[in-house]
Amino acid sequence: MRKAFISPSKYVQGENELLNLGYFVKSFGKKALLIGNQFDIERVTQQLNQTAAKYDCSFVTAGFHGECSRIEVERLKNLAKKEQCDCIIGLGGGKAIDTAKCVAAGNAIIIVPTIAATDAPTSHSAVLYTEDGAFDDYAYFKQSPNVVLIDTKIIAEAPVRFLVAGMGDALSTYFEARANQQSYSNVNAGLPCGARENLCAGAKPTLAAYSLATLCYQTLLKDGQKAKVSCINKAVTPALENVIEANILLSGLGFESGGLAGAHAIHDGLTILDETHNYYHGEKVAFGTLVQLILENAPDDELKEVLDFCLSVNLPVCLEDIGVKTITDKQITQVAEKTMIPEESIHAMPFPITLESIKAAILLADSLGKNYKETRNFTR
Repeated sequence: MRKAFISPSKYVQGENELLNLGYFVKSFGKKALLIGNQFDIERVTQQLNQTAAKYDCSFVTAGFHGECSRIEVERLKNLAKKEQCDCIIGLGGGKAIDTAKCVAAGNAIIIVPTIAATDAPTSHSAVLYTEDGAFDDYAYFKQSPNVVLIDTKIIAEAPVRFLVAGMGDALSTYFEARANQQSYSNVNAGLPCGARENLCAGAKPTLAAYSLATLCYQTLLKDGQKAKVSCINKAVTPALENVIEANILLSGLGFESGGLAGAHAIHDGLTILDETHNYYHGEKVAFGTLVQLILENAPDDELKEVLDFCLSVNLPVCLEDIGVKTITDKQITQVAEKTMIPEESIHAMPFPITLESIKAAILLADSLGKNYKETRNFTR
């Protein structure tokens, strides 16, 4: 049986690690193209200046326009070539990081997240958008980032909602990896077309990936609430450090080498509803995880555990929590249709999926989540 495991070459996490960025730049040369929005760069200008002086390197500021679009990627590729940059740095949130991945195209790249909102920093894929922000396509590269550098102090100072959204994304990792283990799915069987031509085509999940996905879930349950309070107080604590690692590293390796399943497919289906667009990826994935558990007819104790966790950190547990106050049968049918298109990860589930089973699972998850909030007298 062919198995595969995908990971970045180096992952480094700690307080004030941004001061060591120059060390990693010097492993490629002396000059780096720095891709990030102006606000994120201004947040860390002092650290960038210090590390450049310490390691005798320089940063070419790209003037990132905010969308990971083909036009922006081409502009930045030309800038990197003109400035003779030795490597690419993606600094900030998801779109800056994805743009950097596209510009580097699988070559010398350093990822520096300033928030822990998703598990994308470690992956070898990116999402392309049009200039006006509409979805365009997925991009895949020959290898994962060379370096993922996490400054926990910077992440602790970011708005807490980003950290919580990251926990929502990470929450799905164990359950989706479990589904792939049970169905013997190929790692990329549920990813969009194009992923299937990469180095893991036809490969099954590894025990390592499943173990990391399991540890990801255990870490969230143990430290999630404490990490949220730490972030509110902008304090780096062991709990916050553990959850940052869970959100970025454990979840990143767990999803890419363990596989996606129902939760992310439900997320993708929900994106057709305009009301959900003001909510973060991980917030919608959290609700998608509940829907997946309903599809599996998961034990009551497991459902309760997930619901309790979501409420403890203020993650969505019903449609209203992601902006959908009412939903028609036509709308939920459209969500289900999007969820089960042939290339979606819902087909990694270890049993047949139908349009009606998805619709029923969404409605039941919504009802259970609402009722559970009411019994706990909880208000988001």
